[in-house]
Amino acid sequence: MLRLTWVQPEDLVGHELRQARLDGRDASAVAARWRAAGGGEAPARAGASPGPASPRLSRLAEDLLDELAGLPSPLAAAEPTELDRIRALCPDWPAPHPGARVSPGRLEAAWLGRAVGCLLGKPVEKLSLTGIRLLGRAVGNWPPTVYFTARGVPGDLLTAYPWNRRSAPTSLAENIDGMPEDDDLNYPLLALLLLRRHGRAFTTGDVARVWLDELPPGRTFTAERVALRNLLTGLEPPHTARHRNPFREWIGALIRADVHGWTNPGDPGAAAEQAHRDATLSHTGIGVHAAMFAAAVIAAAAPDGAPDVHACLRAGLAVVPPGSRLAGAVRHAVGLAGAHADFDTVVDRLHAVHSPAHHWVHAIPNTALIAAALTHADGDFTGSVSRVVSGGWDTDSNGATVGGVAALLAGCPAALPEHWTAPLKNRLATSVGDFDGTGFDTLAHLTHREATRPCPSPPPPPPSPLPSSPLP
Repeated sequence: MLRLTWVQPEDLVGHELRQARLDGRDASAVAARWRAAGGGEAPARAGASPGPASPRLSRLAEDLLDELAGLPSPLAAAEPTELDRIRALCPDWPAPHPGARVSPGRLEAAWLGRAVGCLLGKPVEKLSLTGIRLLGRAVGNWPPTVYFTARGVPGDLLTAYPWNRRSAPTSLAENIDGMPEDDDLNYPLLALLLLRRHGRAFTTGDVARVWLDELPPGRTFTAERVALRNLLTGLEPPHTARHRNPFREWIGALIRADVHGWTNPGDPGAAAEQAHRDATLSHTGIGVHAAMFAAAVIAAAAPDGAPDVHACLRAGLAVVPPGSRLAGAVRHAVGLAGAHADFDTVVDRLHAVHSPAHHWVHAIPNTALIAAALTHADGDFTGSVSRVVSGGWDTDSNGATVGGVAALLAGCPAALPEHWTAPLKNRLATSVGDFDGTGFDTLAHLTHREATRPCPSPPPPPPSPLPSSPLP
């Protein structure tokens, strides 16, 4: 039986009820009706429950999702989605640095770093923090300073904490043969296609067209899969991000942000605006803010002579509404990283705060962990990817983002340790466009071309809706 993940109405209700608790909507009456009808919680780790619901329960789920969407959120004013409202809340919006440039070598390092961090995190994705620690410690690789391996790991430990089923055959040290396909690399490739076709003044509609042309639905997850479904039913942005999409605050838009930072070196504000136009196809509120944060951090780290990682993180915070949950979580994480010498202690504190309420793919805990790892490692490449993957949650996505930032700061491919980059063999597997088998040096050249192409002014953002949408 085919159970398509991330779109079954009966599974989306549980996720939307959790999201309502996070953004302050009173969904108690809806939750009671759902439980009384026999509805369950959202799957904890998987994208779909094992079996289908009855037609009656599935229809009720659709009705309740629409009812939940109409509940007002008290956080909407502090966590808007519209760009003009976000900017109005950010008093320290970063100014560009005229004349800043990014070299092809830095971009090649960034592509490599993103791949390395992703690859390190792939085999332990979806595992608990306890499992990740035990697997690393079993072979003396804690914190992980080389790729994970099954060699020497006791069999009972592997039974208790099995590697990610899809990733282990291509991402354990003994199996790596080039960079295997992953959505964390597919989305930068899509963004590169987007810029090649439409330039940096692209619209959200252009993003949708590239997805429809080039993104296999089976390679999408969570909010991106829902947005594609919504496009195929005739909805247009920004409604594609809101309709029956409980994943709109998850990490998906953040993992699409790197190219927007790479192509706006020294201009975090422009990078954030570019990421916003991409993110609003599938995300709202915090999900959009996380993408803008990442793009701004990356843009600050991109130019030759970039500032240290701490200044880059401050540039990222400058494009996030300071009263938002995300800004508070990042500030807290940076403070923890500065206060504790042992990063495992930092991770334990972050999990104690965020894990009880958030899904492991939600943007808030993952963005906080990204900021903490970069801060604690002072931007060092191995230290940064090691720390962020050791922190659990969305290990491959976090490893990719942190690896890209730390590699930019390292400055060139030769500055990255060979034991990380050599197994990649300058070869990337993907189902996107004609990029399968492309080398990271070629991707850097193509990205540099977009970073140096003259950019016309983007179209003005649409006016904020009046009255404001009830969802942040």
